[in-house]
Amino acid sequence: MSDNPFILEPYKSKELFCDRETETQDILRYLENGRNITLISPRRLGKTGLIYRVYDEICDRKLPFETFYMDISSTQSVDDFIRILSESVVTVLNHQTRISDFFKKIGGIRPVLSYDSITGKPEITLSYRDEQERNLTLKTILSYLESNKKTVVLAIDEFQQIREYDGVNMEALLRTYIQPLHNVRFIFCGSKKHTMIDMFSNARKPFYESTTFLPLGKLDINVYADFITELFARSGKTIDRELVLKVIDWTRDHTFYTQTLCNEIYSRCGAVVTAQDLTDSIQKILSSNQDRFLELQRLLTPAQWKLLKAIAKEGYVLHPTSAAFISRHKLTSGPSVLKNLNSLIEKELIMAETESPGTRYSVYNIFLSRYLEKTG
Repeated sequence: MSDNPFILEPYKSKELFCDRETETQDILRYLENGRNITLISPRRLGKTGLIYRVYDEICDRKLPFETFYMDISSTQSVDDFIRILSESVVTVLNHQTRISDFFKKIGGIRPVLSYDSITGKPEITLSYRDEQERNLTLKTILSYLESNKKTVVLAIDEFQQIREYDGVNMEALLRTYIQPLHNVRFIFCGSKKHTMIDMFSNARKPFYESTTFLPLGKLDINVYADFITELFARSGKTIDRELVLKVIDWTRDHTFYTQTLCNEIYSRCGAVVTAQDLTDSIQKILSSNQDRFLELQRLLTPAQWKLLKAIAKEGYVLHPTSAAFISRHKLTSGPSVLKNLNSLIEKELIMAETESPGTRYSVYNIFLSRYLEKTG
């Protein structure tokens, strides 16, 4: 049996990665010309995969870069940031001599290296005597990257998370240590658009005008349809283009949800994909997520859940406080809707996308949105 080509991990190979050729070339051009980059997209739209695609291209072209990646979405403090940064460095060094040299550079903090018994990934424990030593460690690690023989590319995913650190202005601290670096290029990735724009466009913030912006949108529908059709064909399976377009329409052209639905269809179809395969796959996905969605309902207030369902039933809403929308879904009042809307945005259950007609609101999780559409 061949592997399912519709992978659910961010990146495996360029053959299983759809398009983003323009964005890949743009990022490479920016890096080669000494620019730092701010990459913004909603969650699960493919920005992490794009980073690995760029890194793959750097390797294939033998460009003079050494690439590092760190995901700080789970971090809560400067200590967490330093730990994940250290682990990302050790992962790339991957040689005892280089790792020993790195530890000598930061040896004053007594680093302890171990490896996860399941994943094999490095885990580092660090100890600091005080805040000054902690900050010096961060500076030392960045200086170590600066001293690399090759130009370093460091991608920091979910960068907006540093604003959640208590008791420290991490933006100011990090900017202080980054500004003198000449041999390190940064790719700051984020999913909270308004926060990321404020971090890099607000004249009162430390990172003001320090990067080139690269927003990541949805894939071109026709390009994505060709890609999906081709992946089925490579495995000896045939799928009608109209059926592929129905898949993309149902998932609203959101990469993760499209991949997941195609993965499910591939797992159950025969040599020819049928409309029933699509129907059964959708039903399976929604039923397997039902308990999770019901638990979410328990965690929200009745008014928040009702608003979430109202937006899901409309797909997209431009004027959630309008009398027509409130009346149509039997909501309470404009101020109440606005309060609950902001709460749902903060919880990343509602996505707010600014477009030319105004701000468009939709349910972030496409499967949740489709589930709510079907409920009464």
